[in-house]
Formats: sequence, C-alpha cells, structure tokens
Amino acid sequence: MKTQQFAVIGLGRFGSSLAQELMELGYEVLGIDKNEEVVEDISELVTHAVVADSTDEEVLRSLGIRNFDCCIVAIGADIQTSILTAILLKELGVKTVVAKAISVLHGRALDKLGIDRVVYPERDMGIRVAHQLVTPNLLDYIELSDDYSIVEMKVPACLHNKTLSTLNARVRFGCSIVALQKEAGVIIAPTALDSLQMGDIMVIIGMNDDIDRFEEEVISQES
Repeated sequence: MKTQQFAVIGLGRFGSSLAQELMELGYEVLGIDKNEEVVEDISELVTHAVVADSTDEEVLRSLGIRNFDCCIVAIGADIQTSILTAILLKELGVKTVVAKAISVLHGRALDKLGIDRVVYPERDMGIRVAHQLVTPNLLDYIELSDDYSIVEMKVPACLHNKTLSTLNARVRFGCSIVALQKEAGVIIAPTALDSLQMGDIMVIIGMNDDIDRFEEEVISQES
C-alpha cells in the first residue's frame, strides 16, 4: 500500500513539531521553508527538506506539490504569505489543504478560501494535529479546559458489534462515551448494552491523556 505523503510548509516550532511527528508515525514528509538554516536543521529528520518560496507557483509545480495527499501551511506571522500559499495549493489541486491560523480573523479568511481545515496552534498542538491527520476515525475534538476534551470518533472495524460493556472505556481508559450517533439517530447517555456499529460516531469525554490512550488503542488494533 502506498505510504501517505505530507508536505509541511513553514518549519517554525509548530511546523517542525508536526513534520517530525508525522515522520515518527511512519509517513513521508517534505519540509519547505524559505530559511536555509531552518531547512538544514530539519533535513535529517524528514524525508526531504527544501528551501523554497511557497508563493511561487512554478516552484510548487516543480516540487510536484499536487501529488501530495495533504499539505499543511504552517507559516508563522506572515499572514499574506500564508493566504497566498493556501490559495496556490488549492488552485494546483492538492487533495487536502490544512492551514495554521494565528488569529480568528486569519482563520475566517482561510475558511472563506475553502481551506479544508484550519488549526490554531495554541489549541491544537503539533503532535495532536499529526494524529488527527493520519487517523480517519477521529472527526473532531473540543478542549473543555487544559486537561479535558470532548471528542467525536468514528467506530472502526475493530469495534464493530462490540457492546459498551465489552469495550469498558471508563475502566480501561478513564474516559466515557456519552453519546452515539447512529443512522437511526443520536443516543444520549447510551447504556452498557448498546452496541457499536462500524461507521457510528462516538462522543467521548475525558482527560486529554486518557483520550489519547483510547485513540492509541484503537489505532493499534486497526493497524
């Protein structure tokens, strides 16, 4: 099976963290930055790293950027460069474009451009975003506080037909499934006898570390 390929444009603290975590997860990563020193620092830690101007359409074409499964615009404070890069990636036909926003207004502008996903590094740290990008079962999450989150996750094949009592999420992972979204509708406060079907959506609440352990367990069973 073809290894999924990511391009991370902008190799500051967030971009570097994201690129390295994607590599740790076993994916191919192209790192792009206009700063030669930054590129040199990360060159041994990613599949490829290049010095390039991400607002130059011909440069992006020469890198074969449209062939990447996902491009992440992790550019820092230069909002104009961020937006121009995101526009070019969409125009060049990149399958999925994710962009970092440094403010609500920046995020709104990216949304208006049709960017597939906007992330805010203060809320979505690089490592967690990396897991979301490569885990199709994880749909969304909302941080309730620094320690607690509520997450929507698709039921994977490994949990198909299992009851909540069999999964025993509360005891095994310390988090609770507070709702199930099924074809027939939403079940609020499901009981231990309710069963999971592949494609259902679980709404999970708990401490971030506990939810991470739950995700890792599911990922390990899927792989």
